[in-house]
Amino acid sequence: MKLISTRDPSREGRSYAEVLLAGLAPDGGLYVPESYPQLSIQDLRALKGLAYTEVAFAVKKRLVGDSIPESTLKSLIMQAFSSHVFDAEDGNVTPVSKIGEGLYLQNLSLGPTASFKDMALQLLSREMEQQLEARDEKLFILGATSGDTGSAAEAGVKGLARIKLCMLSPEKGMSDFQKAQMGELSGGNIFNISIRGRFDDCQDLVKAVKRDPAFADLGAVNSINWGRISAQVAYYVSGYLQVASDIGEPIDFCVPSGNFGNAFSGYVAKRMGLPIRRIIIATNENDVLDRLFKTGVYEARGAQVTSSPSMDISKASNYERLFFDVSGNDAETTAAYMDAFSKNGTVDMRDFGLDTSAFAERGFVSASSTHADRIATIKQTYESSGQIIDPHTADAVFVGSHMKTDVPLVCLETALPVKFEETIKEALGFVPPRPPRFADLQEDGEPAGFSVLDTDVETLKGFLRNVA
Repeated sequence: MKLISTRDPSREGRSYAEVLLAGLAPDGGLYVPESYPQLSIQDLRALKGLAYTEVAFAVKKRLVGDSIPESTLKSLIMQAFSSHVFDAEDGNVTPVSKIGEGLYLQNLSLGPTASFKDMALQLLSREMEQQLEARDEKLFILGATSGDTGSAAEAGVKGLARIKLCMLSPEKGMSDFQKAQMGELSGGNIFNISIRGRFDDCQDLVKAVKRDPAFADLGAVNSINWGRISAQVAYYVSGYLQVASDIGEPIDFCVPSGNFGNAFSGYVAKRMGLPIRRIIIATNENDVLDRLFKTGVYEARGAQVTSSPSMDISKASNYERLFFDVSGNDAETTAAYMDAFSKNGTVDMRDFGLDTSAFAERGFVSASSTHADRIATIKQTYESSGQIIDPHTADAVFVGSHMKTDVPLVCLETALPVKFEETIKEALGFVPPRPPRFADLQEDGEPAGFSVLDTDVETLKGFLRNVA
């Protein structure tokens, strides 16, 4: 199993272990498989009815190759998705429920921070620690979050002896709950920085620091890290197995998307042979992806703060992986395309001999929602099914409901409503009881545990030198 950079014309292959600890490729590209391993219909039938840990092992071992011994990988998966970590009944950490005719909700938010990010980061942190122990090395990770990645990454690595983690987050935009979660995890090997700017500024700072050779060894936990993308593939398989009445029949998935990592994991599952017909991309008012899939123009606009803040992103980093695929794995074209976007803030795929039919051929369609749409969807879903969904999930349910056809549709539930209580109260008129594990989370006043910095790369470098 070898991985290559989206910008390397030599196609030099690297092992999963090398990529896991590196994050970005040295040329600034993102890692993708040289070729995709396959899951046959027979393989899927054999997984039907098995525990999520068995499904995750069957998928992940194909994506890891020989970088992690199978017995070790299975142990890491058992630890990551144990009942001590995930609040799940009967061991099903990705349960599917029916919310309408042919319409399903897959709950991915039963982990320690109530976000789907736990599904990848509980495993990713354990894989990283295992590799570092094998090499007798340590790793400093720099990441950026628009909301949920921060607390999920921090919960994954908190207290690990070989990893330090510094997370950048925007000063405004996250919910009080999200800020409180991150603040509570600060200290020890965890450093939180509040940037006077938006998420895109945080993401740009991370990339700028990593371009400096002095910081080239920094690791990554954002979805630019292939380890995180690969860890998310299994829950698409799990969702499919729970919904498909006949293994082999096609189903659709609707994914609330900002940085495109979650959706690209679904595309990996499709490339591996999972019978996914369409991947429906649902965006909020920050509709860079919706505009891209409809027009072929990738254009960054200033992100606005919305009621689904984890999607308040104007640059979808993981889209580069899809463009590489669309271009026929042409690294030179991909590098030129991304360079044009970096310089101009906009790029048209037609200037590179491609058009939106390439997205449709791969099963991608898209639409967006407004705040009013999400509020109405939260209310309607509660009234019709008794389930309370968060605003990001509401984005998927709204878009999915309007784009549903004649095959089963699974909407991904990406966070629990407890993380966005103000929006839930606006929609329903009440705040639902909190899960017991969050009862004592303090949100009064500005959360402690954050250093506040300007959007300046040299200032950030100075901070990192002091804490590394």
